[in-house]
Amino acid sequence: MLDYKARMTQFQQDLEGQADLAFFPISADLNYLTGVPRDIPNYGWTMHPGGWLEGGWIAPNKPPVLTLPRMTAEFGGLIGSSDVELLVLGDHGDPAEMVAKILKQMDLPESPTIAVGDRTHGETLIHLQEMLPGVKFVSGTTITRKRRVIKSEEEIDILRKAGAITEAAFADTIKNLKHGMTELEVMTEVNYQLRKHGSLGESFTTSLYNSGVNHPLVLGKRLETMPRVLEPPVAILFDFGAILDDYCYDFGRTVWFGEPNDEIIKVHGLVMAAQAAGMAALKVGNTTAEADAAARSVIEEAGMGPLFRHRLGHGIGMDVHEPPFLTASDHTPLQAGMLFTDEPSILQDAGPSARVEDIVVVREGKGEPLTSGFQELVVID
Repeated sequence: MLDYKARMTQFQQDLEGQADLAFFPISADLNYLTGVPRDIPNYGWTMHPGGWLEGGWIAPNKPPVLTLPRMTAEFGGLIGSSDVELLVLGDHGDPAEMVAKILKQMDLPESPTIAVGDRTHGETLIHLQEMLPGVKFVSGTTITRKRRVIKSEEEIDILRKAGAITEAAFADTIKNLKHGMTELEVMTEVNYQLRKHGSLGESFTTSLYNSGVNHPLVLGKRLETMPRVLEPPVAILFDFGAILDDYCYDFGRTVWFGEPNDEIIKVHGLVMAAQAAGMAALKVGNTTAEADAAARSVIEEAGMGPLFRHRLGHGIGMDVHEPPFLTASDHTPLQAGMLFTDEPSILQDAGPSARVEDIVVVREGKGEPLTSGFQELVVID
């Protein structure tokens, strides 16, 4: 069971000497420290009266306080969601008055330093600046990050279970794939299967990167690509993940519609070999850049280096993307318990593409994948 009290105590110790107070909106940082959950985000912003005070207030030597508008507290189901003292702002309450009382009980100096989460809204900062003209803001996320980057075995076990949900959703999606489906139908099937198997929803927007000689790769234009019909020969590249107990999974595999030709077999084989090289390099004693280079060299040596068009991977946990990153410019030493995606790809604009993705735990000797099914190219003939 995750020990939120121990996390909070540790954070308050880390905060001392760096800031007089911390504020985190409802976010992964607050979730990590208190267990206050997040909901599935909306495309359009939803606002409640006094919404700018929504979050947690934490000082080094004071009991933490959670402030929520009534709508968030009641309809968001957050009443009783943590052991932190909860203050609820009524629809007609004055948020500035409530925050002023909190600031007073925190015994702040005349020109305080406040650590704020990186996802804090500008509206909150504007109001705090008005109330504390001499305030200095620093990043509270930077303070939490040094703890969040190393996962406990309990956290790793949650993500292992999230991976099992993700693989089960993929297995059942495969059973329902057939030639002539649209990209939208495939995405919808994935999202249904995730929920059916126990996920809160998608940890990020489910994405497909599909290409073939008659099916050009198009990125970032969902309204254009979703209606496209998938007819062989075409490669369907999956990128999706489950949510479990506030942690995010990230997973990818390649499916081929039609009789596999030599090119898709070659491309898929290179991607799988690159992932294996990256996994072997995700070990204590290496750096993030070395892991990226190990995987990238496999594809470069085959003469397809320019088609590996992105970093090898990223940190992951309560957020889908977390620092550090597996890229040539990041030289972070790898430590046991770090989690990264290992996701090489070969993306061709007018030919067969392939990708694979699993979460890997940094261990002594070599990385440990949390998912390992579907190693062969999945073929729907």
